[in-house]
Amino acid sequence: MPARNNVLAFVMAGGEGSRLHPLTANRCKPAVPFNGKHRIVDFVLSNLVNSEIYSNYLLVQYKSQSLIEHVRQSWTMARFIPQHFVTVVPPQMRNGPEWFQGTADAVYQNIHLIESFKPDIVAVFGADHIYRMDVRQMINFHIQSGAQASVATLPVRLNQCDQFGIVGIDGNHRITEFREKPATCQPMPGSKTHALASMGNYIFNADVLLAELRKMHESGTSDFGKHILPSMVKSHKLVAYDFDTNVIPGTAPYEEHGYWRDVGTIDAYFDAHFDTLGAAPKFRMNNSLWPIYASPDQAESAQIENGVINRSVVGSGSIVDGAELDHAMLRRSVVVERGARLEHCIIMERSRIGRGAQVRRVIIDQDNDVPAHERIGFNAEEDRKRFTVTDSGIVVVPAGFFPPRTGPSPFLAGTPAAHERDRSHLEVLA
Repeated sequence: MPARNNVLAFVMAGGEGSRLHPLTANRCKPAVPFNGKHRIVDFVLSNLVNSEIYSNYLLVQYKSQSLIEHVRQSWTMARFIPQHFVTVVPPQMRNGPEWFQGTADAVYQNIHLIESFKPDIVAVFGADHIYRMDVRQMINFHIQSGAQASVATLPVRLNQCDQFGIVGIDGNHRITEFREKPATCQPMPGSKTHALASMGNYIFNADVLLAELRKMHESGTSDFGKHILPSMVKSHKLVAYDFDTNVIPGTAPYEEHGYWRDVGTIDAYFDAHFDTLGAAPKFRMNNSLWPIYASPDQAESAQIENGVINRSVVGSGSIVDGAELDHAMLRRSVVVERGARLEHCIIMERSRIGRGAQVRRVIIDQDNDVPAHERIGFNAEEDRKRFTVTDSGIVVVPAGFFPPRTGPSPFLAGTPAAHERDRSHLEVLA
């Protein structure tokens, strides 16, 4: 079968993201904003579309409304290739009143979509990671190796093995063992410090997947990593695809080869943002040969009155007036007033940083109006009384914690009405 024919993709976008709380208090993990104008889900969808895989179902569950709205507005496939689709699928409850019980159960509850589409290959990918990947290269490897299922893999440190599915392989990349998040594990061949981990991206022959889903349902199991893949190791040919061999056009020499980040914790999410900054970042967002698509942007251009800005992103519709930004990531329609200083910060939509405020190593979620001369990120003990603070000292201010000030801002008086139009447009994308 030619690798370009008949591929159906399921994107597992139902993640609760409890370790990202409070950023996931009102949105699911794939809907969490990333960088200047993206959301986490944009990475897997961009990878699929760039790989010419245009038939994509997103399986959603937890607090999915903002994700549904984002996909509706940003992923109309007419933008790319007519007559193909990115479709959001909530739990159908065809077999009873249960929500998705696991990743495999989510696909099983939508088994009719596979049966009606009749694909040769089914891709099952996670929605929680920051990376670029040509999925067609993995599909070609899957077909050429004669596998019935393939697992994308990469090395992780041994002390991280309890966070991943760990794969054992032989000399021909055949998977001999699959253990989901073991407490300890053996190093991979050729290494003393790393094990081979699943990225949560799978390729299946469609007939094999259908049979395994039905068998799983009869046995009462529900998850790919915990149940289906460990069982298939004994009865099917499973192979490990080496993500390090994936080649992306347009990758700059200074970028980290095989960049992939699981942004499931506040610390990892925070650090990944700053991997995208600078003239020679670890991960370059603006690769024109393999773009990461974002939501349509109807905001006005950013406005810089004056100030000092070092290695920062200023989103559209934002205004910086005499402030100091050092490694700051401003999303859309953020206002930073005179004398404020932001150092290693992520500021989300429609937030304002008041005059003279000092903010360091802080994530400020959307719709916050930080008062003048407020200090956040300088006293962990005091910050913990109001906010979430990670062990490494990153402070997270939840959405709407600081209510809007009464009366119009003197600085914003007279600014274009487009700023308010942008505000109303973005509110639905919370």
